[in-house]
Amino acid sequence: MKQVVAYLPTMIQRVSIAAGWLAFAFIVYATLSPIDSRPVVAGPQLEHFAAFGLMGLAFGLAYPNRFLLVIAIVAGSAFGLEALQLLTPDRHARVLDAVMKAAGGICGISASQLMLLLLRTSLSRIR
Repeated sequence: MKQVVAYLPTMIQRVSIAAGWLAFAFIVYATLSPIDSRPVVAGPQLEHFAAFGLMGLAFGLAYPNRFLLVIAIVAGSAFGLEALQLLTPDRHARVLDAVMKAAGGICGISASQLMLLLLRTSLSRIR
């Protein structure tokens, strides 16, 4: 049992690295692709919040000791990708969209920090 417990944080981190970068790539595609090619699941604000929340959660779990770097990547990509929409002819950039994206990312990062705290606490009780 101790071998499985010791491997758990490493496994979570490896899966989260892949999930974070895949989420980032999908967000870049959805943000910069033509409006007709963009997948639609829910309202735009909810989609923005959820997508960046998922990315923030994955990056927060993937890089637990690089908190400021994760915030810079998630919030920077929220505002940077929104600004890059100004270069596409059929998209428009809005400050509200960028703020919703950044807020979702920060919520995802916060959730990852809470999950890591709970994981550390439960692992210390088992050992």
